Amino acid sequence: MSTVSESGGGLSEYITHHLTHLTPHASEGGFWSWHLDSLAVSTVLGVLVLAYFYFKARKATSGVPGKGQAFVELVVEFVDGQVKDVFHGDRKFLAPLALTVFLWVFIMNAMDLLPVDLLPWLLGHLGVSHFRAVPTADVNMTFAMSITVFLLIIFFSFKAKGFGGFIHELFTAPFGSSPFLWIPNFLLNLVELLSKPVSLAMRLFGNMYAGELVFMLIAGMFAAGSYLLYGLGIVGYTVWSIFHILIIGLQAFIFMVLTVVYISMAHDHH
Repeated sequence: MSTVSESGGGLSEYITHHLTHLTPHASEGGFWSWHLDSLAVSTVLGVLVLAYFYFKARKATSGVPGKGQAFVELVVEFVDGQVKDVFHGDRKFLAPLALTVFLWVFIMNAMDLLPVDLLPWLLGHLGVSHFRAVPTADVNMTFAMSITVFLLIIFFSFKAKGFGGFIHELFTAPFGSSPFLWIPNFLLNLVELLSKPVSLAMRLFGNMYAGELVFMLIAGMFAAGSYLLYGLGIVGYTVWSIFHILIIGLQAFIFMVLTVVYISMAHDHH
């Protein structure tokens, strides 16, 4: 398993190595690069969760449910209850969307609980030089999800108000329809619209990136050459993992609730 001592450059090089994404050789890096590790992990996790819920739904019975069916029903009822509290219209689309968002973000966040070196060490034997296992610690991934939510906000705004109604609201809310207030109204609404995907993406990314970095710092204690630091590292890793479970669930819940709130707001008329 990879350690700080094996990296040859100390803790800083160890962390830099673990924060480097797997990208195509032709990629130059940066925001527009293809992060193959984030794409692969998020896709595999999404398929696994979908398959699990699909097979549990196929085997569902009206009698006493098994543990798997009870768990699925609990999650579905929990998410549907949250959507019902926020949105009072037809939930045929929004409830499944919220369930998908919550489960997908949660399971991607949960990858942070794996030992930092586990997947890089395993894939290193296959010639993979860099691999990050937490897709939600990748700003590209969180922005991809938040931009998708933003497009849904625009779509439902048009659907609820029509193109003309949406444009009219941009220039007349909240200060009034006076021509002198069109520009202030437009600028305020534009900032409000753009802040939604930015806040969604950066909140999730910031929390998961920070959590991943703390795990790497604690892992660095294992190779510090001291039994005391090694023991403190084990204790620190355990304590932070337990605390991080709360962060994982909370961030998935917040992303789901804000998605529902933003789409619900798109249906409102001012």
